[in-house]
Amino acid sequence: MKQTVVTEDEKSHCFRLNLTDRGTIKQELLRMGWPVKDDVPMIDGEPLEINLREKTLSGRDFVLRQYQKEAAQAIVGDKGPGTGFGTIVLPCGAGKTIVGMTVMDLLKTSTLIVTTNISAVHQWIDELIDKTNLTRDDIAEYTGENKTIKPVTVATYQILTWRPEKDGPYPHFSLFRKRNWGLIIYDEVHTLPAPVFRVAAEIQAIRRVGLTATLVREDGCEGHVFSLVGPKRYDVPWKDLESTGFIATAECIEVRIDLGEEKEIEYAVADLRKKHRIASENPKKPEFVKTLVEKSPNDKILVIGQYLSQLDELSKMLGCPIITGKTPNEERDKIYADFRSGAIRVLVVSKVANFAIDLPDASMAIQVSGTFGSRQEEAQRLGRILRPKERKSRFFTLITRNTVEEEFGSNRQKFLAEQGYQYRLVRCKEADELSEVLDGEQLCLN
Repeated sequence: MKQTVVTEDEKSHCFRLNLTDRGTIKQELLRMGWPVKDDVPMIDGEPLEINLREKTLSGRDFVLRQYQKEAAQAIVGDKGPGTGFGTIVLPCGAGKTIVGMTVMDLLKTSTLIVTTNISAVHQWIDELIDKTNLTRDDIAEYTGENKTIKPVTVATYQILTWRPEKDGPYPHFSLFRKRNWGLIIYDEVHTLPAPVFRVAAEIQAIRRVGLTATLVREDGCEGHVFSLVGPKRYDVPWKDLESTGFIATAECIEVRIDLGEEKEIEYAVADLRKKHRIASENPKKPEFVKTLVEKSPNDKILVIGQYLSQLDELSKMLGCPIITGKTPNEERDKIYADFRSGAIRVLVVSKVANFAIDLPDASMAIQVSGTFGSRQEEAQRLGRILRPKERKSRFFTLITRNTVEEEFGSNRQKFLAEQGYQYRLVRCKEADELSEVLDGEQLCLN
């Protein structure tokens, strides 16, 4: 580990440190309970003439919402000391990408955008071309498939944290220094991988913005994000945007199902991790998923889960496509496009669809399994159905009753409760009882 050297300047009654140690000191002081107010001026990067369009390429009027303008201005400020860095927290579907592009428009400088996966990279590129004066020649993709660098470059966290040897260096960290970037956008900043903390600590003089729907990390490293990317500058409660129609109205329903008798003994003798999987893969769940799909013919539905064998079974049963981490990127993009166009109505997805995927017409999500009690995951999965639409969105979670899955489920609900959402808790012994649930009737939990 690199040693950080701090020297005292007796004449000015202050301490001096290397610029590259600035982030490390901020991290350590935060850990000790002394958060730092950072007023060191940012450096200006390479200029880039980028402007938002008044009309998109498709001819539609493009008008910023007031909160999007305010969020971008909260980052840029007066461009003086203490401005130019921070975190923006907005619900999924509220247009965080547009906020990022607005910051680019205000700063007019070369920009590095880092996001979660290749599908998200392609979405960023499409949005930039559609809503700014940038052309395809101005934008580069830096991923496992393409490694080019242009005035605007969009990369994945995965390629940045790849290394040929387990204990070796990260060769693609050099991307942060390959160009005189004036702005770095960390998309879905709550997923910022721990190795990136190190390089983020060394580039504190570059303007930067983190975009997220929920700054919740199960590893407890939210403080690192605030100290290295920047403090929360702007936040809008989910329910506020729902009331104004900027995100969809959503209903959250947890359906509790009995564990099949054939699994009771296996569950009773299993360790905690195995118990979670047995409960998650309750053999009764597919029947409930099928019933929900059949009884919701007007919805575009995402079936979301954790375990690939379970998802494969559901995909075959429903006769619909499936997207997992193994799905080739070209095939993945085509399936997403078919879902957006209405060519397919039901799509089974693994956790790869948790982040940065724009499926605007999805109006129902059925969650069959999850990552233990992840609040972050719960918020992101709900976010997949929050794009504004006329019909109410519904978020179903299938939970095996009287198991650890029920306990983990209560933890995931905390975030949604904090945002003002109410869970309707129902118990169904048989799938045909779902008719009452879909009609809004409360069933007994006893």
